Amino acid sequence: MFCKASSMGILGIDAFEVLVEVDIARGLPVFDIVGLPDMGVKESRNRVKASIKNSGFEFPVGKITVNLAPADVRKNGSLYDLPIALSILRASGQIDDWDESSVFFGELSLSGEIKPVNGVLPMVLKAKEMGFKNVIIPKENAREGAIVSEINLFAANDLRELADHFSNKSPLKALTQQNFEYVDYKYEVDLSDVKGQFKAKRAIEVAAAGGHNILFVGIPGSGKSMLAKRVPTILPPMRFDEAIETTKIHSVVGNISRDAPLSFTRPFRAPHHTISLAGLAGGGSIPMPGEISLAHNGVLFLDEFPEFNRQTLEGLRQPIEDKVITISRARSKLTYPSSVMLVAAMNPCPCGFFGHPVRKCKCMPIAVSKYLGRISGPMLDRMDIHVEVMPVDFADMSRAPNGETSDVVRERVTRVRKKQWARFENEKFSCNAEISSSLVSEVCQTTDSAAKMIKMAFDRLSFSARAYNKILKVAKTIADLDDSEIIDSKHIAEALQYRDLDRRYWR
Repeated sequence: MFCKASSMGILGIDAFEVLVEVDIARGLPVFDIVGLPDMGVKESRNRVKASIKNSGFEFPVGKITVNLAPADVRKNGSLYDLPIALSILRASGQIDDWDESSVFFGELSLSGEIKPVNGVLPMVLKAKEMGFKNVIIPKENAREGAIVSEINLFAANDLRELADHFSNKSPLKALTQQNFEYVDYKYEVDLSDVKGQFKAKRAIEVAAAGGHNILFVGIPGSGKSMLAKRVPTILPPMRFDEAIETTKIHSVVGNISRDAPLSFTRPFRAPHHTISLAGLAGGGSIPMPGEISLAHNGVLFLDEFPEFNRQTLEGLRQPIEDKVITISRARSKLTYPSSVMLVAAMNPCPCGFFGHPVRKCKCMPIAVSKYLGRISGPMLDRMDIHVEVMPVDFADMSRAPNGETSDVVRERVTRVRKKQWARFENEKFSCNAEISSSLVSEVCQTTDSAAKMIKMAFDRLSFSARAYNKILKVAKTIADLDDSEIIDSKHIAEALQYRDLDRRYWR
């Protein structure tokens, strides 16, 4: 007796088809699963056997062999429980056949209940792409699966309910696609909470408007973390395609809400400085997305920047520049998206008071140099904007909050981002920070006075080619905020102000 059922597997954040083949032959009772299963898949033998019995079916006696094809790709997780159980029941003649254009995935409890699994969105999207017409998923994954349109989606509670569905005793109703509309997320913090720091607030507006990386340098308690945590409040709303891409990543790691799976809130990830390279960039024996990928289309905040392991920070250089990160293993090579706005904060020295107008720094010059040297030149070069955050004076501290709210700033940022989305409609990037080197001269056109100013700065300050391009990109964002199509000298002057800390501290 032989039966097969189609299922899906997850490789990175993308899905692939897995064909579950079951053969029941005469012989001593044996239950084998082959096809490179991991321990989680092998343990499904016990779950499947108990769930079949506790659902009122007979578990067949004989030699049962389950093959998960393709056999050269490792299978992991518990999502194959459902197709294995259904194939055994069909091969033993206990349930009716199903449409060949159906695909199944779900974990089984010992009672026969179908439990939720991770990665439903990418699997349903792949099933639709491959031409499957029917997808059977766990009930708790229904809202996540219903994000995908133009496919028949059925959500089941248990094995018995599916058996009645196949026999037409009690057919399941196909889920209708949900109409997901943008919901404005209400943040608990607001930019108006920050007193003073007008230059720093202007800098994060420019950074948000163009998707630029930003580095805060300042004494303890000056408001660096406070500013960084308010960056998401001024970012533009996510587009639908961005929300789908972000949800796919979080679906794979099981980091989404069952009730509201599609989130339009931009991610904000703030890992501790003790994080490993694999935790930040991604990895493991079965490579999973790291913090930089979980922050995709959002903000990655690295507080206490120099305290991160040097190797860990250097591992971010390529994904920050290329907006993707590739993890290679002996049997697989996976690429995760990593288009993030990197926000970093640090003290100017170990004690934190180097350059303070009143308090004296207690660090030896060599200690200051060693501390700052933890941030390499290439890494510093990738930070588009450098901002010194000075201590707030008493007049600003005692004044009631009267600065612009996040909503007001976000309106300006959104207006500029929409302009960039239209400008780069036919490109692979969508904001000024991601302009390719080949298009910088075309997009970032300057007036004669602006060209002279940046040439003078380039000659005097010995900027690298990367720094030169980043200054032009930041200046283009400032020009966009100023509703100017051409970069003027005032835009270059402001952009240059955001590149002077590396000359002051890292001289």
